Amino acid sequence: MSIHSPLPTLSLFDLDLVDAAKDDAIAMLFDGERKRVAFINADCVNQAATNPAYQDALSRMTTLLPDGSGLSLAARLKGESLTDNLNGTDLFPMICQEARRTGRSIYFLGGKPGVADDAANAAASALPGLRIAGCEHGYFDRSAEGKVVERINESGADILLVALGAPHQEQFIDRHGDALSPTLCMGVGGLFDFVAGRVPRAPKAVRRVGMEWAWRLACEPRRLAKRYLVGNPVFIGRAIAAALSTRKDRYETCKRALDVTLAGAALLALSPILFATALAIRAESEGGAFFTQTRIGKNGRPFRMMKFRSMHADAEARLAAIRAESERDDVCFKMTNDPRVTRMGRILRMTSLDELPQLINVVKGDMSLVGPRPALPVEVEQYSSAEAARLEGAPGITCLWQIAGRADLKFKKQVDLDIAYLRSRSLLLDIAIICLTPLAMISRRGAY
Repeated sequence: MSIHSPLPTLSLFDLDLVDAAKDDAIAMLFDGERKRVAFINADCVNQAATNPAYQDALSRMTTLLPDGSGLSLAARLKGESLTDNLNGTDLFPMICQEARRTGRSIYFLGGKPGVADDAANAAASALPGLRIAGCEHGYFDRSAEGKVVERINESGADILLVALGAPHQEQFIDRHGDALSPTLCMGVGGLFDFVAGRVPRAPKAVRRVGMEWAWRLACEPRRLAKRYLVGNPVFIGRAIAAALSTRKDRYETCKRALDVTLAGAALLALSPILFATALAIRAESEGGAFFTQTRIGKNGRPFRMMKFRSMHADAEARLAAIRAESERDDVCFKMTNDPRVTRMGRILRMTSLDELPQLINVVKGDMSLVGPRPALPVEVEQYSSAEAARLEGAPGITCLWQIAGRADLKFKKQVDLDIAYLRSRSLLLDIAIICLTPLAMISRRGAY
């Protein structure tokens, strides 16, 4: 893609958000055109809904970037998907690298006294040769903004990072956008606190599952309690309402809302069980408590499915030696007394507790609570055209054949039941399957 080509956008909450990969977004920001940029997260959406001045300021920005799992959720509720999470904390190192490569200087504006200086020093230490045009804290009155703009322009800065928090930073850029000399002006919220080391960033594993907000809440509960504990449910309500008003297929929207609500509640309620299970797995055998594997989702899209590890760590390497002992004559390998399964693993499989981490996949949008079980890529390669119809819906944790016999059913029967579900699916059918699943787990039929 040429760096001068306009990037695609996705409209959410009447805001046109850039829908692109991080590398393409960086190329666009540095294409030489004047940019006035805002990052849009769930809190921004909530504020814009009740603050017309902020909404107007956002409408005049040249570029809006989607920030956080909330926007990804809103897109999925509409039946769309965002290519990447273009948040400021992830993009900042890339911005600095490109600024150093192209010889552009950065001005740090905002934060408490000393924070901008610390953030600039940290960035310069990480990237020797990065040009810092200036630093200034964000504790100034609106009457002093003219002088602030003068100092920024006199510094010769090419890039201005404004960390005043939403909506103040966007309104500052909007008021002075024409007067500001830097080609690229961006509102970056609490970025300086992360860069300066004042606030720790969530571990990558937490960020991957879209739970960075929970980490931030744990780090700053007094400041962020209202934003997340009140704001997140309000945002989800807005996202559902927006999806219902625009989507033709309201079943999919309601299904997604049901998935997020039930899966999220289940993760919270079952967290002690999840923790205890992970400890038990680690205590019995070497290897991590979780097992991730590439599976094929809706319309053939691959994703990483999570489970509790029920086999020894070298299970994949040992498969070739026992493949001929499969008790099925179809594409799926299944063996009642698989020697690769641990003692704890047998308990997990008999009770289906090994599937619980897939609730995270449901919250992320890779899976649904109800749908055809996700297949392995090697299995999908062997599908007939009829069997490929299983890929027309989002894969699920439970399904018709899960409550009708699980692994005791032949593969062809499983396919027939999956296709029957996809042709007649409804919210009532989903709820019925969810309610019958615990009975199937208790009966243990076909669980091995």
